[in-house]
Amino acid sequence: MTPLPSAQQLRYLITLAELRHFGRAAQACAVTQSTLSAGILALERQLDIQLLDRNVGKRVVFTPIGDEVAARARFALEALQAVQDVADASRAPMTGLLRIGVIPTIGPFVVPGLVARLRRHFPQIRLSVNEDLTGNVLDKLALGRLDLLLLAMPCPCEGAETLPLWRDEFMLLLPADHPLAELDAIPVGRIAGERMVLLEDGHCLREQTLALCRQERGWTSSEGDEEFVVTSLYTLVEMVADGLGVALLPRLAVESGILRDLPLAVRPVTGCHAWRTIGLGWRPGSPRAGDFRLLAPYVRPPVLEAPAAG
Repeated sequence: MTPLPSAQQLRYLITLAELRHFGRAAQACAVTQSTLSAGILALERQLDIQLLDRNVGKRVVFTPIGDEVAARARFALEALQAVQDVADASRAPMTGLLRIGVIPTIGPFVVPGLVARLRRHFPQIRLSVNEDLTGNVLDKLALGRLDLLLLAMPCPCEGAETLPLWRDEFMLLLPADHPLAELDAIPVGRIAGERMVLLEDGHCLREQTLALCRQERGWTSSEGDEEFVVTSLYTLVEMVADGLGVALLPRLAVESGILRDLPLAVRPVTGCHAWRTIGLGWRPGSPRAGDFRLLAPYVRPPVLEAPAAG
């Protein structure tokens, strides 16, 4: 019998097809670049086909048959993961390993309490938490490397089944001595002309902020005029405190104490749909969907009381 490709080989191939870079693909697979390259080469020899065009320099270019194999490999890996999901779902609810992916603008404020509650109410579960950008956790979910995601919607999550949990309003963060701080609430039109401090590309909060500022045509800045782009909400808060601009901050972060004692003011925004929706996401048709729905009441902001046991 001809030996079939291993799940690890398929994972290497799919990740390389998505990232088109050996170094980043190796990092995503948690292996060395030489290990990933050797795995791809072994797969080519095993299948007796050329998956990559190696006559184009350092760029990663798949051959036509390589693209087709990579596409079919994704379906094969999803089917393999479904086998494990069925086995996991056959045991008692909320037992075994649960791999959760969470985005950086939610994780620090929700995950500690969530982990504590799950360990208290479901001691048989083994948790693994991976914090990454929205696109990356969605890719890992599709590859079978994560089971459940904690997301902020809207986001490009068409490939996942989602369950909305609660609305997280956006607040305008500004220096305490800013003229707008005299208002109890800030109409979105009053943000026009303000310099915005934004998160870097890849954060869904960045795209949600830009969409909110534009939907009422109340923001006159363009992306090319942005001067301050940061990597985390903590840095964003510091930049606003230093008087370098204003920013939209989720209420979740505000109520978690991220502002500390900095000279800042925070006000609600009116005149538009100023919120995001926090929710869960998992692979469509997952046999563990029942577990995920059972877990949902335990995913709450720190300011809300955890549900009772049982």
